[in-house]
Amino acid sequence: MSIVNIRNIQLLNNPARWEDEYNFRITFECVEELKEDIEWRLLYVGDAKSEEYDQELDSCMVGPVPVGVNSFDFSASAPQPDLLPSTSSEEILGVTVLILTASYRDKEFVRVGYYVNTEYEDEARRLEPPAVITDFKGLIRNVLQDKPKVTRFSVPWDSDTKTLSNPWANTVDLNSLPTGTTSTGEKQLEGTIPAGTNPADSIYNSPLPAPIQAAAPATTTAEERAVDVEMS
Repeated sequence: MSIVNIRNIQLLNNPARWEDEYNFRITFECVEELKEDIEWRLLYVGDAKSEEYDQELDSCMVGPVPVGVNSFDFSASAPQPDLLPSTSSEEILGVTVLILTASYRDKEFVRVGYYVNTEYEDEARRLEPPAVITDFKGLIRNVLQDKPKVTRFSVPWDSDTKTLSNPWANTVDLNSLPTGTTSTGEKQLEGTIPAGTNPADSIYNSPLPAPIQAAAPATTTAEERAVDVEMS
């Protein structure tokens, strides 16, 4: 049984300019008191074919976490263009994946993935984009936030007395968000970008490793980056 269950995730600024921060409001329920904080991470998939270009946009420690329904705001910077495989239109424009993860005691227990579409705001450039993008200020991003793909993992919590035999067993959650469900019970993205048609889908199939690159160097300590939760 999961001790922490996500109730709702809102991306407060969507659509937005490509260079804008991602501003989330996350609501979750905790059914037992936790001894340690929860780590939240936001990752941008720079290249669906290689994890080398994944960028961790930001992370935060949330706690102490009381029993009940809690919420907090989480902001993360936009990805850095110079950390992407290239700045060609073919690489930047179109669809990629944004991933929000939550971990307890360094073990990921839930992952929420969103498709992100990037295009020019100007219609003329949308129809005939330049071969190489030099000015990112003209780009807009649109996160398909009402069609998330959610994967939960079984992890040992404080009350567990034995190691789980299958610590990465998939279950389902986030029932407050509209999604489809496959025959195996895994929530799927729907809508204009069908699940299974984009190579970025493969990013969901295994536990996330630590990203090779960070979108920005850390300028604060772990204590300064801690986030207090609000009881609903």
